[in-house]
This record gives sequence, structure tokens and C-alpha cells, in this order.
Amino acid sequence: MSTPRPVLVVDFGAQYAQLIARRVREARVYSEIVPHSMPVADMLAKNPAAIILSGGPASVYAPDAPQVDADMFQSGVPVFGICYGFQAMAQALGGTVARTGNREYGGTPLHARPEAGVLLRDLPDDLPVWMSHGDCVTEAPTGFTVTAESAGAPVAAFEDLVGRRAGVQFHPEVGHTAHGQEMLTRFLYDIAGIEPTWTPENIIDEQVARIREQVGDKEVICALSGGVDSAVAAALVHKAIGDQLTCVFVDHGLLRAGEAEQVEKDYVAATGIKLKVVDARERFLGALAGVTDPEQKRKIIGREFIRVFEAAAREVAAHGDVEFLVQGTLYPDVVESGGGTGTANIKSHHNVGGLPEDLKFALVEPLRTLFKDEVRALGLQLGLPEAMVWRHPFPGPGLAIRIIGAVDEERLAVLRKADLIARQELSAAGLDRGVWQFPVVLLADVRSVGVQGDGRTYGHPVVLRPVSSEDAMTADWSRLPYDVIARISTRITNEVAEVNRVVLDVTSKPPGTIEWE
Repeated sequence: MSTPRPVLVVDFGAQYAQLIARRVREARVYSEIVPHSMPVADMLAKNPAAIILSGGPASVYAPDAPQVDADMFQSGVPVFGICYGFQAMAQALGGTVARTGNREYGGTPLHARPEAGVLLRDLPDDLPVWMSHGDCVTEAPTGFTVTAESAGAPVAAFEDLVGRRAGVQFHPEVGHTAHGQEMLTRFLYDIAGIEPTWTPENIIDEQVARIREQVGDKEVICALSGGVDSAVAAALVHKAIGDQLTCVFVDHGLLRAGEAEQVEKDYVAATGIKLKVVDARERFLGALAGVTDPEQKRKIIGREFIRVFEAAAREVAAHGDVEFLVQGTLYPDVVESGGGTGTANIKSHHNVGGLPEDLKFALVEPLRTLFKDEVRALGLQLGLPEAMVWRHPFPGPGLAIRIIGAVDEERLAVLRKADLIARQELSAAGLDRGVWQFPVVLLADVRSVGVQGDGRTYGHPVVLRPVSSEDAMTADWSRLPYDVIARISTRITNEVAEVNRVVLDVTSKPPGTIEWE
């Protein structure tokens, strides 16, 4: 099976470019992000099913503002303009864009005209939408029907059904726009005529064929961390080539309660993967003894992992010709590193802080076209344990950077107990999938006064840090119900003898970070 024709999202510097690409995929249509600097000929060489022009911070009047090459509209490819992309599209096709002085930012009422067209058909005449503009289109290009207006935009949406082109001044991709996903889907299905074939089943079939073609009969190795990305990548490769794949799980002793067992037992039972487990707990704890600086912790853990993984890789290679390394690279990694052009580098491994560049393996990256939600869908389709598929993102150095102070077995045990209680109560309340991440931090070098029983205590405080986010670039603290927080606090102070105080971190990112170290 070949990769479906992509919908290209042309990025004009929009904060929402990745979100547009995700929304297209939520409509079961494959999408790719390309920079506005890419020549139109190169875009068309990708044989796109449609092109979406994103928003952006520039004014179309600025001398260095990115423009849309008119050749794009001579190609017959359906085009959809959003915000800046809408204005650049209108200007390129002979419409008029003006500075009216009527800025609109944030929630804005949109009024559909009687000629509501395809995008707004059968929707309410007045809709709340998300605007962000200072300029506006005052006259649509020839052949376009104006379908909506707002107080600050006399042309807030237009369509040319013969040319299969449409545009909107607002952002249909954000949740603040009512029926926004429906509008985007209508462009894809009804105007561009695209079939919704981007499904987990089709993705698996496509990647299995690609992996078999790339690997042939060679041996492959994968570093499993317990996280969803490496787990799904390995399961996909295993489905393609079976026992040609050997996974290596380095147990550094810094995982949360039950996670090592989840990899060693549940994951193997679900997939039948050949797994080599390296028990390196004593080695890591010995190297971390007395270390309190978080950056030094990270470097030590990265260094020790590299040494352990290299030794394990040599042992695996002794039994066959290992030429390939599986990496759980996701599409946001590709986009943020420049779109994946040029020679691929081994990305910083999310469990360790970096694999050495002199590991002479070719990369197998079966998830590099996928977003996190698509990876989870694949994991479920491949039969992986739900607890692993829905595991919250977890820092590479593990619990070592959630202990403020030196790391030892006793402090790890205390933090594991407190962390497990927090996760149990979050799950019991049905809130674990609504929270992006829930670090529990042990202030090991701090003692607080408490009263337990009839005596005073000097125990450790722990910090609860539940956060909500879509991509971890920004985050806000999760407003968990007070009764859930209270249960977590009560259980921790009752069941973890070394802890006598529980506090809640209510800092957003920025200015804070998700992790404390």
C-alpha cells in the first residue's frame, strides 16, 4: 500500500500550523506540514490532494511578508486559506486586502450570508469564531462567493466551488470556533473531494510494507523504555519482521512502581517480542550516589545508559548482523528539526538523554509521520496493554529528577509509594486521560514539622504537579477536584511514613517548567 496523497499545510509562521495538520488527520485524511519558503513546484511534486494555507503573524503589506505564488492556483489542486493564508490567497487572486483599523482578536461573532455555501451550510446564521487579524479582505477575487462577514471583516469567508477553493478569516482549527472541525471536514470531503482513508488499520498496513522493504532479512535492535512511543514503534516493527527484532530494556531502577514489570511481562505477553533485559540498578545508583545537581544527574544517567546499551548491542550483534536501530521519532520531532530534510540523526532518546552518534545503525522510524494521539490509536490496534498506551509522558532520567536532593534506594522507595497513590486516585476518579502529566516530587533535602499520633514529626514534603497540555510546549496546572486532592494527600500522609506534608504546585508553564529539575 502506498502513502496516501497528502494535504499540505503551508506554514506561514502560525502558532497553529501543527494543530491544523492534526485536525486534518482527525478527519482521517493524511497531512504534512511544509514551510512557506518551499517552491510551489516542489509542493506540487508531492502530488497533494489539497493545500491549506495557514495563518501567520505578518501583514500582507509588509515588504518581506511571505506571498503565495499564483502558480499554485493554476495547478487545479484544491486550496483552503486560513487567516493570513486567506488574505494572501485573496491578494494573489486579485482580491483586495485593506487596513480598516477594525481589529478582531479572540472570540468574535460571525454572521453567515444567505449564500452560506458549503462550509457554513445548515449551520446557525450567527456563530462564535476565533479571530486574530488587523487587516481584512474587503473585496473577494473574481469567481468567489462571499459567504460570511463580521464587524471587522466584510469578507470573512468565501468559496469558489468551480475552482475548488475556499477561505476563512478566522481559525476553524481551534476549539473556540463553533463547528470549526465540521467546516474543515467539509472542505476536505465536499470541496476537495478527498476520501477519509487515514485510519489505524491502513497506517499499520503501510508501515509494515515499508519496514519489510527497508530491512529485508537483516537484524534490528530497539531500546525499550516503557513509554508509549518506543513500545508502539517496536510492536509495529515486530509485526513486520518478527524475531529479526530484539528489544533491549535497561532497568536503571529509576522507573515508577510496576513499570519495569509492565515491560518485562505484560508487553512481552501482548506482543511476543524477543526482549533482552539488563538489570543495571546497582550500577546507576552507584554512579548517582551523593549527586544533587540535576544536570549532573542527567549527564550521569545518559552516560551510563550509553555504556550499558552499547554492551547489550554488542551481545545482540554477536548472534547476527544487526544493521538497524528502531527509534520512536514522532512527527512533531521531525517538524521541529526542520521537516526531516537531510541526513537523519539519532534523536535524544527520551529515556536516557542521547545515544552515541558512533552507533553505526541505520534508523527505522515507523512513527515519524504520526502525532501522539495517532500513536496511541496504533498501540491499541496492535493490542498493547492500555496502561502502557495511555501512560503519561515520563522524563528520561526517571524519578532521579523528581527527587530534590541525592538519589538512593530509600528515597526512591518513598517517592514510588507516593507516586503510586497519586496515580491510583487519579485513575479511580476517571481523570488520568484528561491530565497530560502528573509529576510527584519528593523534597528529600527538606524537612517539615508535622503532628502524627501524639508526637511531632520531621518528615519530607511531597509536591503534586498535575498539568494539562496538548504538546508540553506550554502547560497549565490541572484544576483537579478538591476531594481528589484531599484523598491523595490523606493517603500519602497515612501510608508513606516518611512524608508528613503534601503541597500542590499551581504554576503554569511558562514561567515554570513541568518538572522541578
